Amino acid sequence: MLRLLALKSASSRKDLALLLNFKPAAITHLLYRVPPQSKYAVFQIPKRSGGTREIAAPIPQLKMLQRNLATLLQDCWDDIILANHRKDRIAHGFKRGRSIVTNARRHRNRNYVFNADLKDFFPSINFGRVRGYLMKNKDFALNESVATTIAQIACHQNALPQGSPCSPVISNLIAHALDMQLAVLATKAGCTYSRYADDLTFSTNKAEFPAEIAERTPTNPHTWVAGKSLVKIVLKNGFTLNPSKTRVQYHDSRQTVTGLVVNRGVNTPWDYRNTVRPMVHNLLRKGSFEISDHNGMPQPGTTAQLHGMLSFIDSIDLQASHLAFLNSERGKAFNKPDKRLTVRDFGAKAEFGSKDKKGTGESSARERQFRRFLIYRDFYAAVKPVLLCEGETDNIYLLHAIHSLAAKFPSLVGPPKKGESRLKVRLYKYVQTRTGRILQLGDGGGSPLATFIKSYLHETETFLAPKSAHPFIVLIDNDSGASSINSLLKKKNVLFANTDAFVHVTKNLYVMRTPPLPGKKQTTIEDFFDATTLAMKFEGKSFNTGKDFDNTLYFGKTIFAHKVIRPNADSIDFSGFEPLLKIIVDIQIHYSAVLAAEAKP
Repeated sequence: MLRLLALKSASSRKDLALLLNFKPAAITHLLYRVPPQSKYAVFQIPKRSGGTREIAAPIPQLKMLQRNLATLLQDCWDDIILANHRKDRIAHGFKRGRSIVTNARRHRNRNYVFNADLKDFFPSINFGRVRGYLMKNKDFALNESVATTIAQIACHQNALPQGSPCSPVISNLIAHALDMQLAVLATKAGCTYSRYADDLTFSTNKAEFPAEIAERTPTNPHTWVAGKSLVKIVLKNGFTLNPSKTRVQYHDSRQTVTGLVVNRGVNTPWDYRNTVRPMVHNLLRKGSFEISDHNGMPQPGTTAQLHGMLSFIDSIDLQASHLAFLNSERGKAFNKPDKRLTVRDFGAKAEFGSKDKKGTGESSARERQFRRFLIYRDFYAAVKPVLLCEGETDNIYLLHAIHSLAAKFPSLVGPPKKGESRLKVRLYKYVQTRTGRILQLGDGGGSPLATFIKSYLHETETFLAPKSAHPFIVLIDNDSGASSINSLLKKKNVLFANTDAFVHVTKNLYVMRTPPLPGKKQTTIEDFFDATTLAMKFEGKSFNTGKDFDNTLYFGKTIFAHKVIRPNADSIDFSGFEPLLKIIVDIQIHYSAVLAAEAKP
């Protein structure tokens, strides 16, 4: 209750500013000095159903303030839920741990699914409603000045703007009374109810759908209108329904909730998936593809659009896999109350790998499609040289080494640019990410990199699109951990002699190893730090490059990278990395020569 109590105790704009991590003068400036027309960029975007939707995007400083307000109010709501022992299972939009999947899941395998839409949801919540709610609601009961300031921060032109980070949270607070009343109506009628933003859904397995929620029109048995009880509750709570978006879906036809099919499990519509498949196919074969606009007209697509579509499909599949895992014997044993496994953790943890819904450990066809797209976009057709290392710590070392030695390696890093990265190479991040899971890179290491190289060799054989003008480099330590990669290259008849710094494998793919040092043939990337850096202590402990050590005396690579190298990068001597960076430059030169030779008639 700490956040809620602090907000309820606030009696001035200064008190509120402290909770929002903002200076009082900055809030005053945004509210009273900046002209209203200058606070937002207003534009129209097309709706999927036709027409346009107005978006009011706040200026950066106001957006940050609204984001902080959204976090504060959501924290307060969480305090209220805990204090009152509520379950809060009705609203699913813009809620922590909720999504379109959790919303759709409540309506699986039903005879009837009824959808209704609240008209002008955000615009119908005006300044007075926001201020009045925060003052009069028994859970908040805020000071008048504080409630007024919050409403001023949140509202634009006397309404919650669509585009503000705090509009969703505030709309959920105000719509909570509506949710409670509709939940009671649904229970009495034998239905399940949920809401996702302005989208209301009722479902039931009764033989006939309850007339108090929706009823057939006299002229057409398949045309439905909202029932009188539903309409009455919606109007009483200050909202209205959009008649054009009222529909009932039957069990023998496709039933969708928030865009997901719910006839059996929760899934993306097959036609959506079938639209994505030829896009990926054309991209890999031609380097381009088309996508339909909101009017159904084809236009050139972007890899960002396709990545978004593939990520959406994967997120739905991942949540289904997560639920199946939790219901399995292994999942029940793992998911103890003190060690709750979230969807995010499930998707990122290497120990679960990339699994299909049956838990066989094999990738699904959709994951393989996503993998092919990522291999193409991020490596085969990369827009700058790419370095794939054995783990996240290597990226941190190289990032700071390249910046430190910028004057000697202008092909790796450029002069400072405001708002842009100086790096002319991409240090590929994959640990604890969706891409790491899809690419089966896990937490890194020689074996996962060998598996990925094998995938790259296999997949790019079928790519007909032009390859990148930049090399893709896999950087490995020159030690026993590289044995799996060396074995793979040998099987593929790629000669990588012990004396070679790098080898061109195929297409734009190179493998390089850390170079030897005087008196040391086998090296790891940490060997390129000087003795002074390696001897630096953290909390009285010393650095240990091994895997098994006494953590009361030593710390490992992760702490070394994040707590020693990163905060002290400006004072660390990175000159030992020059031989390693020179190999990267040599690969760039070599690949340019390869492309030039291929271009000759």
